[in-house]
Amino acid sequence: MHTLRRLFCAALLTLAAGAAFAQEQGSREEARALVEKALAHIKSAGMETAFTEFSTPGSKPWHDRDLYLFAYDFSGKNVAHGANPKLRNTSLIDLKTADGKFLIREMIEMAKTKGEGWIDYTWPHPQTKELEKKSAYVKRIPGYDGFVGCGVYFKK
Repeated sequence: MHTLRRLFCAALLTLAAGAAFAQEQGSREEARALVEKALAHIKSAGMETAFTEFSTPGSKPWHDRDLYLFAYDFSGKNVAHGANPKLRNTSLIDLKTADGKFLIREMIEMAKTKGEGWIDYTWPHPQTKELEKKSAYVKRIPGYDGFVGCGVYFKK
């Protein structure tokens, strides 16, 4: 009986841990909404103020669980990065993903030609360090040769 009780408790703990991890992940809808909120903030606060706020770790509402904002100009220079502020003012035009895609180039092309959209790629998860499927929503910043975006890891 004790063994059965232990197995049941272990199963409940495993389910609870999985549910907690799922709650820590943002959704595609939340990523898109964060980008829209960021664009409104850029318009009201100005680009430099907004980019600085987006790049400040833990700043609300620009960081939510595993969701954070990033922004690039069309030359490939990072102008805001919520996960790594040290990347600001760094050219990442030649950045390749684990699956060989020129990630920033693809995002620039999407923003230039379609104005907005999703880019799928493989990227190391910051918590597990394992390569995982990820998708980023990017949208052109009106009146600026650049875009803002937010990425999500696919739910397991």
